[in-house]
Amino acid sequence: MNIRILIVDDDEIVRSEFQKLLEGEPGLEIIGEASNGQEAIKAAQKFLPDVILMDVAMPVMNGIEATRQIVDECLGIKIIAVSMHSSKGYVKGMLSAGASGYILKDQVSVALTPAIRSVASGQVYLSGHLAEWLDLK
Repeated sequence: MNIRILIVDDDEIVRSEFQKLLEGEPGLEIIGEASNGQEAIKAAQKFLPDVILMDVAMPVMNGIEATRQIVDECLGIKIIAVSMHSSKGYVKGMLSAGASGYILKDQVSVALTPAIRSVASGQVYLSGHLAEWLDLK
C-alpha cells in the first residue's frame, strides 16, 4: 500500500522539486498540493493523505496553525514540517501543533524520503542536529 503525500509550500518551484525528489520512489504517491495553510486544510479534508509535507512560513495561514487544525480535524494524518527556519520557536511551534517531523530545506535531498517513511510508521523524524539541539534525543 502506498504512502499518500500532500505537498504544501507557497513556492511552486519548491513543490516541483519535492515532486521530482519523490518521483519513482517505491511506495510513495503524491496525491495533491497546496500553496498556503488554508488550502492545506481543504486538501487534507478532501484527499485524506497519510503524510503532509508542510512549509512553516506561508501567506494567508502559516504551517503551524494549519498543522494544529489538520491534526485536530483529520485523525491519522502525519505532518512533516519542511522549512528553511531552524530557530527553536519554529521547530517547537510545529511539534507542539502536532507535527511528527521537521526537516530543514537544505537537507531535503537526503532526509525527505526517510522522514516520510519514518513518520508514516509512527515515528518522529528530526533532521540533522535538531533532536540533539532540542534535547529530544
